[in-house]
Amino acid sequence: MNAKNKYLFPFIMVTSLFFFWGFVHNIDPILIAHLRKTFQLSHLQSSLVDSAVYFAYFLMAIPAGLLMRKYGYKAGILVGLSLFALGAFLFVPAANTHLYAFFLSALFIIASGLTFLETAANPYASKLGPEATSTQRLNLAQSFNGLAAALAPIAGKYLILSDNNLTEDQIAQMTVQAKEAFFQAETSSVKMPFIVLGIVILVVAVIFYFIKLPEIQEEETTKSSGGVLSAFKHKHLKWAVIAQFFYIGAQVCVISLFILYATAAAGINDKEAANYQMAMGLAFLIGRFAGTFTMKYVAPQKLLALYAIVCMLLCLVALAASGLTALYAVIGICFFMAIMFPTIFALGIKNLGADTKPASSLIIMSIVGGAILPLVYGYIADATSNVQLGYIVPLICFSFVFYFGVKGYKPQASTNPTL
Repeated sequence: MNAKNKYLFPFIMVTSLFFFWGFVHNIDPILIAHLRKTFQLSHLQSSLVDSAVYFAYFLMAIPAGLLMRKYGYKAGILVGLSLFALGAFLFVPAANTHLYAFFLSALFIIASGLTFLETAANPYASKLGPEATSTQRLNLAQSFNGLAAALAPIAGKYLILSDNNLTEDQIAQMTVQAKEAFFQAETSSVKMPFIVLGIVILVVAVIFYFIKLPEIQEEETTKSSGGVLSAFKHKHLKWAVIAQFFYIGAQVCVISLFILYATAAAGINDKEAANYQMAMGLAFLIGRFAGTFTMKYVAPQKLLALYAIVCMLLCLVALAASGLTALYAVIGICFFMAIMFPTIFALGIKNLGADTKPASSLIIMSIVGGAILPLVYGYIADATSNVQLGYIVPLICFSFVFYFGVKGYKPQASTNPTL
């Protein structure tokens, strides 16, 4: 069996994981809007959904990397899928008890599973083939993350969001019994979608358990001292961690808080906003495929820098415009930022040899930017009573991505092993 055929089925299975975690991340905007209404939350409190998800990445990335270093990529995938399924099933008791903290805990467990999956799948996909096409291959796999971004809002709109678009004043005028019944009905709508998701993930875990995955042996082009932080001797990895921190922060601000943004900037309701979120997902999907194709002719780092500039300009439009112009600007951001995560990741682990797995953990840890920066967005929105002003945050974030594409990506060993 030649190398191409040997890697084809494993690549297909690993690519399926990109779809599943993309689905979860892109159902978050629906959950944020839904739970904000159900629990009567502020913008800052709503953003705790993202904090629960992305803090898990920070806390679990190193354990994920250590487990895979000892037992391999397949072990990391199986642990990740198991945690993913467990967290999905926990949405049932969370809905039954109507406790916001329970929902956050279930999301944390799901995200812990996603951490293992991303720590394994990103470097694994990039290694399943020639080194010269690793960035394009990872972008192709991540394109199915974009497919999930297009489909998740459809599922969320019809399975989670309701037609009960009551104002805070209308809810306040309800009797205690009516209010409790309303909140319980709204909360219970999340149970069936997550039960189905949990079952699907368990089936995928069983398939992974029985199939044979080739274990990729990284070339010893560089020596590793064995510690995760020792990988920071690579200067381009440091900048990849920084760039990924700010990129994920920008992505979460743009995507997860979109429904809150759209209802304020364009004066539409949640379900109408979900329609535009579908357009965002489609733009993200097209952006992934278009970016992967363009990289055949344009160096990945140059395309990354160019797209970062465009995103900064569109953030200015999102800050100042209103109505459909504002929404189209945000949809445009989704198209141009689609290549950023896989490109930063692939450039960050390039030529790391034995340090590839710990470096993967460090880049996944940097996803904690998605937990921290949306809180800043939420604080600005609450403090100014203007959701659009929060776009100052992604505007600044994309400037760091631009620097990485211009200079930070260049492989160069640093004499200092720590930041």
